[in-house]
Amino acid sequence: MDFDSEREWLETRFDELWPITRSITGPGFRESLEILQQDIPLEVESVPSGTEVFDWEVPPEWRIDEAKLTGPDGEVYADLDETNLAVVNYSEPVDQRLTLDELDSHLYTLPDQPEATPYVTSYYERNWGFCLPHNVYESLPEGEYHAYIDSELDQRGRLNYGHTVLEGESDREVLLSTYLCHPSLANNELSGPLVMASLYKRIAAWDNRKFTYRFAVVPETIGSLTYLSEYGRHLQDNLVAGLVLNCLGGPEETLSYKKTRREDALIDNVVQHINEYMEPEFRFRPFDRPCLIT
Repeated sequence: MDFDSEREWLETRFDELWPITRSITGPGFRESLEILQQDIPLEVESVPSGTEVFDWEVPPEWRIDEAKLTGPDGEVYADLDETNLAVVNYSEPVDQRLTLDELDSHLYTLPDQPEATPYVTSYYERNWGFCLPHNVYESLPEGEYHAYIDSELDQRGRLNYGHTVLEGESDREVLLSTYLCHPSLANNELSGPLVMASLYKRIAAWDNRKFTYRFAVVPETIGSLTYLSEYGRHLQDNLVAGLVLNCLGGPEETLSYKKTRREDALIDNVVQHINEYMEPEFRFRPFDRPCLIT
């Protein structure tokens, strides 16, 4: 596939994935996996809510149909139909009328980016809320507001993930994983799944593969833990290297690499070698430093 064709294909997939209301569980995540299955033959697996994975527990499945914050003037100040960032992800259902003071603790903004809508989650603590640009927040009139969120937290739900394997000459594996739970965010995370789709096509086309390549698409944190609880022993026995594909859109055309804990694993040495030919060079981050988007 030439560059222009690949770019067109990736832009098409991006446009399909972008508007979906995703979370760590729920129909949006499953729909997104189905879209990726057009390019990667992912086997989709399910784990019931309430399942213990190490010292964590798979949360209830979250589903949402509608969310609106209507002001005393009849103006809608936050609307899930306009942007799926408008509601705190994993909000519990609510249908209340509140004063602006009562509502305030349920409103989230980014004062240093007054035109941006923040992405806020509450996966593991019951809460609800709305996200809106700070300049909109500052213009909210006094009076009674109607907070309405039509959502469900299903204790009988499930968490899903997708994975597939390209066999190589050796049973030794390279694991490539990515996250797919954030809605309508390009760098974190659609860059990861789309790069994975491109990598899968490239590696599948190789005439010879020294290693076996495993691809995993999971929800962040709880999905990784769930995957390790199922396949951790196999990976301990066979894994030679791994990469998490995330935040691959920059900033400023610069890729960052977070080192392993020991900093001299095979993958560290591979990336150091590749970096000699990179322009601009990678940003290297230590294992214990958060990968903030800066």
